[in-house]
Amino acid sequence: MIEKYLDKLEYSLIIKKLVDDCLTYNGKALALNLHPSNQKINVKHSLSETSDAIAIINICGNFPIYKVNDQSINIKKIKSNTPLTAKSLLEIANVLKISSELKKYYKDSEVELSNISVYFNDLYTNPKIEKKIFDCIISENEIADNASKSLYSIRKNKRSLESSIRNKLNSIIHSNSFSKYLMDDVITMRNDRFVVPVKEEYKSKVKGFVHDTSGTGSTLYIEPLSVFDMNNSINDLIVEEKKEIENILKNLSIPLFSIYSELSNTINLIGKLDFISSKARYAIKNDCTCPEIGEFIDLKNARHPLIEPDKVVPISLNIGTENFKTLVITGPNTGGKTVTLKTVGLLCAMAQSGLHIPVSDNSTIKIFDNIFADIGDDQSIQESLSTFSSHIKNIVNILNTYTKDSLVLVDELGAGTDPVEGASLAISLLENFYQTGAFTIATTHYSEIKNYCITHDGFENASVEFNIDTLKPTYNLLLGIPGKSNAFAISEQIGIPKKIINRAFELISEPDTNIENLMKQIYDNKIKIDEEEKELSKNLNQIELLRKSLQNDLSDKLLQEEKKIKKSKAEARQILIDAKEEASRIIKQLNKLDSSDINEAHRLRNQLNDSAKKIDGNGIDLTPLLNLNNKNSTSIDSDVYKKKKNTKSFSSNISNSIRNISNEINLIGENVASAVEELDKYLDNCKLAHIHQVRVVHGKGSGKLREGIHKYLKKSKYVESFRIGEYGEGDYGVTIVYLKS
Repeated sequence: MIEKYLDKLEYSLIIKKLVDDCLTYNGKALALNLHPSNQKINVKHSLSETSDAIAIINICGNFPIYKVNDQSINIKKIKSNTPLTAKSLLEIANVLKISSELKKYYKDSEVELSNISVYFNDLYTNPKIEKKIFDCIISENEIADNASKSLYSIRKNKRSLESSIRNKLNSIIHSNSFSKYLMDDVITMRNDRFVVPVKEEYKSKVKGFVHDTSGTGSTLYIEPLSVFDMNNSINDLIVEEKKEIENILKNLSIPLFSIYSELSNTINLIGKLDFISSKARYAIKNDCTCPEIGEFIDLKNARHPLIEPDKVVPISLNIGTENFKTLVITGPNTGGKTVTLKTVGLLCAMAQSGLHIPVSDNSTIKIFDNIFADIGDDQSIQESLSTFSSHIKNIVNILNTYTKDSLVLVDELGAGTDPVEGASLAISLLENFYQTGAFTIATTHYSEIKNYCITHDGFENASVEFNIDTLKPTYNLLLGIPGKSNAFAISEQIGIPKKIINRAFELISEPDTNIENLMKQIYDNKIKIDEEEKELSKNLNQIELLRKSLQNDLSDKLLQEEKKIKKSKAEARQILIDAKEEASRIIKQLNKLDSSDINEAHRLRNQLNDSAKKIDGNGIDLTPLLNLNNKNSTSIDSDVYKKKKNTKSFSSNISNSIRNISNEINLIGENVASAVEELDKYLDNCKLAHIHQVRVVHGKGSGKLREGIHKYLKKSKYVESFRIGEYGEGDYGVTIVYLKS
């Protein structure tokens, strides 16, 4: 995309925030070079990388990345087999440490990140080299004593000699004969040699070598002859120490030569992860969302990312969703028109750069090949350009470059010249952009452009609210409604006399006055409708909550009744089974009866068996069986009468449990299958309760549930007839069912 247009949108300020947040040199470089892509596959992948990073950060915290300077020189040295300094070796060890911590961070997270897992997996680690470097090098200026045996020996001898020299010099400076020659009784160093401060007038009294003189010349720093040889020995050890350190650094560098490419790649991967985590942290901090990618723009509650969160007013805007690609925004100055243009352009540029944007969920952006922005006053005294000329120059550049896949943002289109000519030129430009297929958002004060948008397909008006009473903008964007400049109202509020305002009204042509009044009426109606819609939505939500609450209460009660009935049926079935066994026992005792009586007994037993299979809760009376032969009834076990008594008692219990069944069932919200199953159980209970008319509530809806229920009712053994509810009974949302006696 063209840089100067991105600058108009202040895209560079977003980049600066990312750069400042990165911790590594490579990460900062990636952020600094971030540019919107016009390739959909690249944009989607980049957005997904940001989403992955947000997901793992929300679970495990920030990536374990800390400062990494530019390693290009170190990598070049490694590639050319050149030993590194202690500082450079520490930096490489630091890279290996970060790499190890990143791999552990990802592994411990147990999160699957399909888009950035490859970066974690491809990191190179070498704990052995990392540990060796950190063990040997304490800081860029200090090598550990145990870095090698030779270094340890050299430093041990050096410390022993230093101790001997100090003891020797201490005996000198504290002696009565020598102390009077000293400026101070201290031992100090000059040119890596131990010396004592001697007063200038006593320099001949102390045999030795002068290594330095104080600024005033009153003190000489003399190395006594008695420690001269020991100082020489220490200097020899210092030379050996330097050589040994060089050898240590070389030995530490050699293993790096063979892993040059792995180190180079890992440094780049750490930078990449640093950059991605910076994008993720920006999204989390600014409450951003990943937009969908589509063929239109639909921003929900979009916030300009450079305005303070407590001051920014969210806007919702769509273009291209309802057959219009040109949106004209009108309204008073300082009302937020320009901010709207910048918000749309900047958010699109950010999204195409793989950044999440400050919008609500389900927002959509289109991928543009370029975003053109003619925003602001480019008046130039040096180039003798007026405001109008500078705008036209920008428009010419846009006309020479834009395509059907471009987004064109123009502020105050046609302004700065004769209003009639400016409006006509603006309409012509908008037509040109529209006919090419580009998406265009423009701001204007011209009524001619507002009127044009009302009467032409593909064009839509929008306005920004302005509170006349407070003379302050609300910054709310209203789609589909042209705005007013409110110049007269604002002028009157500020203090322009009423007489002048009235005369100004008279000077406006009647058509213009009428259209302004129409716009105001539309605007006022829109506000009223929005308020009524909010109130209606609130009431509907309350009603729905109440309906669900009542439905849940009814469902719970029906479920409890159904459980009771099932339990009762199970108990009844068991009693019938017991009764059948008793009947069999009675038949055995009736073997001496007439064959006709025996056949009758078998018939009654079979009837009991059938009843047990299709128990409906009615009590079973064994009296006919027992009375087949009055002569033998006294010989039958008295337990039979107990069974009979229990059976009648159970029948009474069932009757009591179903007596309170409601004559209405509500099946709204059920699918046909579950509704029919529930209705069948309900009618079964109604039959037992001797209910002859019920009300089935199924709602109007699409009619599928009603059709399914009617189909079932036509075949039901319980139903005599049914009909649709009449006025006052629920109309097509209710069916009245008449049950068989």
